Amino acid sequence: MHIGPHHFSGRFFLAPLAGVSDRPFRAICREMGAAFTYTEMVSAHGLLHAQSQTLSYLDRDPAEVPFAVQIFAAEPEVLARGAVAAVEAGAGIVDINMACPVRKVCGTGAGAALAREPAAVEASVRAVTRAVRVPVTVKIRAGWDDATVNCVDVARAAEAGGASAVALHGRTRAQGYSGKADWSLIRAVKEAVGIPVLGSGDVWSAADALRMRRETGCDAVLVARGACGNPWIFRDLRAAEAGEEMPGHPRRDEWVETVERHVELQIEHRTRQHGGEDATTAEGHAVRELRKHLLWYTRGLQGGARFRRDATAVATAAGVEALLDRHFPPGAPFTFDPSLAAREAIAE
Repeated sequence: MHIGPHHFSGRFFLAPLAGVSDRPFRAICREMGAAFTYTEMVSAHGLLHAQSQTLSYLDRDPAEVPFAVQIFAAEPEVLARGAVAAVEAGAGIVDINMACPVRKVCGTGAGAALAREPAAVEASVRAVTRAVRVPVTVKIRAGWDDATVNCVDVARAAEAGGASAVALHGRTRAQGYSGKADWSLIRAVKEAVGIPVLGSGDVWSAADALRMRRETGCDAVLVARGACGNPWIFRDLRAAEAGEEMPGHPRRDEWVETVERHVELQIEHRTRQHGGEDATTAEGHAVRELRKHLLWYTRGLQGGARFRRDATAVATAAGVEALLDRHFPPGAPFTFDPSLAAREAIAE
């Protein structure tokens, strides 16, 4: 599929995930087979003021092309200027977040609040497309609540403003991440616009992603929480696209290797962003930043609950390695239950 001039070899992407889809996790997912990845949500105001935390979100591998930066703000002119800053930092695609349900974001008029009025959506997208020469995409929700499901109108407004693609999460803002995503709305949006449509919501397994494609006709699927702790979902999807048997969950040694590689990448990421820290401090911060991933990696695993209990105190790469060997020793049974993994993910 294409977004603007960019061609993608597959149709399964890593969604923009606040606090999750940083450079290390994007790298892991791309290595596993993700056809495309987005940054986590970046404040357009923060880009304009060159805030150090905001700029850290733009850390990327030079091979990450096109580099897609998701921005948010309520004001069209701020979105436009933030988009320019993102492009200057290397963005080849700018995505506008009109889906975030978090109160502090919506309270400013950004995120899902921006999509309450299609006219505001069109004005915002038009301001950004006029400011940059890279494709502009938009992520939206079904609507604000059940009484105001307006995703079809919003998608049409985004297209009218010049968007090159639109992604739909099939829940309303009122739902947050509860209940079920309505995939029929993804099909409705696909039938209403001429630009590529990306589907999102309740993709917990490769089978879910493939079913979403079949049932909705969407051009690509955004894998979000289903990739947390399970980047191998992209390996399965890549195999499915090639007509091959899906490998499924990795064996113990490969699983440990991936977790330890993620730790290594996280330490490198922290060191790049905070060059003034000594190595021990940087490692400690990196491992603490990675703890949520360590917990996710053990979803559905026999012994995972005990690992998660002990992982809250781990602070070094050696500590992670020791914890892995203690709870998942070489040669011991390594049992993964996908249904348990899904239940644990939904319960978080």
